[in-house]
Amino acid sequence: MEKLLIFSFLVMTVNLNAQEKIEPTDQFSIEGKVKNRLNLLIKDLNVFAIHSIDSVIIYNHLMKPKKTIKQIKGVMLKDILDKAGIDVSLKLLSEVYITCIASDNYKVVFSWNEVYNSAIGEKVMILTEANGKKGNQIPDRIVLLSVAD
Repeated sequence: MEKLLIFSFLVMTVNLNAQEKIEPTDQFSIEGKVKNRLNLLIKDLNVFAIHSIDSVIIYNHLMKPKKTIKQIKGVMLKDILDKAGIDVSLKLLSEVYITCIASDNYKVVFSWNEVYNSAIGEKVMILTEANGKKGNQIPDRIVLLSVAD
């Protein structure tokens, strides 16, 4: 089975009393079975098409509303993956999975099919703006948001 390791960045950290403070990062990398390894800064995302979402409610593990993110703009994960170029044969694409790893080691995994062949992939983005703030002003800096998941 082919493996694809994709992101190392900060994904919306939750501040817990027992948790150490994780410093936000301004960059992430795309690596693994890709044709072009990418190291991207927040400002580098401006070369991609920017998509907008009015607002999203974030729920905790008990499905109670935790916060609302408004005025969302971002770059689709699949647009970034396209630039990196997944380096496997067409026959093996359905065996590819994408692991997004935050700076606090939190992991989210998507299959290639989820990102490219489902409604989930149409709503997985790296934020460039949230709540009226540009990417470098967002407290968590690099944020992966999956709205349809």
